[in-house]
Amino acid sequence: MKNQEMRNLRFIPHSRPTLGEEEMRAVSEVIKSGQIAEGEVVKRFEKSFADKMGVCEAVAVSSGTAALHLVLSAMGIGSADEVIIPSYVCSALLNAVMYVGATPVLAEIDPLTYNMDPDDVQQRITPRTRAIIVPHLFGLAADLDKIQKLNVPVIEDCAQAVGATHHGRPLGTFGVAAIFSFYATKVMTTGEGGMIIANSPQIIAQVRDLKTYDEKQTYQVRYNYKMTDFQAALGEIQLARLDDFIKLRRKIARQYLKHFASLDLKLPAANAEHIYYRFVVGMQADCAAFIRKLSENGVGCARPVFLPLHRQLKMKGYPVTGKTWETTLSIPIYPSLHTKEVEQIIGVFMDTYENRGRPAAS
Repeated sequence: MKNQEMRNLRFIPHSRPTLGEEEMRAVSEVIKSGQIAEGEVVKRFEKSFADKMGVCEAVAVSSGTAALHLVLSAMGIGSADEVIIPSYVCSALLNAVMYVGATPVLAEIDPLTYNMDPDDVQQRITPRTRAIIVPHLFGLAADLDKIQKLNVPVIEDCAQAVGATHHGRPLGTFGVAAIFSFYATKVMTTGEGGMIIANSPQIIAQVRDLKTYDEKQTYQVRYNYKMTDFQAALGEIQLARLDDFIKLRRKIARQYLKHFASLDLKLPAANAEHIYYRFVVGMQADCAAFIRKLSENGVGCARPVFLPLHRQLKMKGYPVTGKTWETTLSIPIYPSLHTKEVEQIIGVFMDTYENRGRPAAS
């Protein structure tokens, strides 16, 4: 593919939601009804999500961050406690731990999967450790087998892994509780929004009590973390399409793996249960210039984590996380990509990679 041809291609964004006529009709019906705040549609969405996950109950909330905050609060975690989280993750986890006044303890990642390193986590457990928040990053299950043996309550962060499994069992059903995010560019979306599931009826009851502050017999600090009915209507359609979304992600991932196999790259871990929320590629050096060049050539790419938490907190150490952040990029992979767009991504990526470092042709 020549430089002029690449410049003439339509730009493909790194992420975009997959929406259609069904979603528009469902949201329109809710708006026509006049019941646009939390109501019966939210209850219906909660029931559908619980059924999908094979659990008794689910609680819909306003965001994945709100979900984390509520779970930590429901578990009674506070200022005397520590919560272990990875450094290689978005700041939502850090914020939620800070919201309840607990101390965040950052852990390293496994360089092969990018998920938390259980051996490093074990070294950071103290008598004050009350929970480990375990993200299943980029759609691949973390090493739950080892992490659960550490005998610390696990909160699963399934923000990037709704619909993924571990040993054939849905992610989110292994820990004491789990949270999901339905942000605009997540695996499924409600625009903003989240969900909580838990094995403990007490945690679920406490979450339901804390997520709304109005009409309570006794006062305590509570929140306005409700989902709206028109968000839930969107969520119902997206949930019904989830299996198809995952099939399409895996189909695109197979094409990438096939075409990129000849390049000197670190490709995603081979795992049949991976849902490829992100297709993350590792390079031999800092990838910032390569990301810029791909964008110039019509393909939006990004570092899969904006900035590791240890760098945000001005902490030293975390060499695996640091190197991973510098050398990895995420390329577009979502169900609304058309065949021609996937072909464009493959062609532009391979041409840009093979010509990196060479002067541009006039």
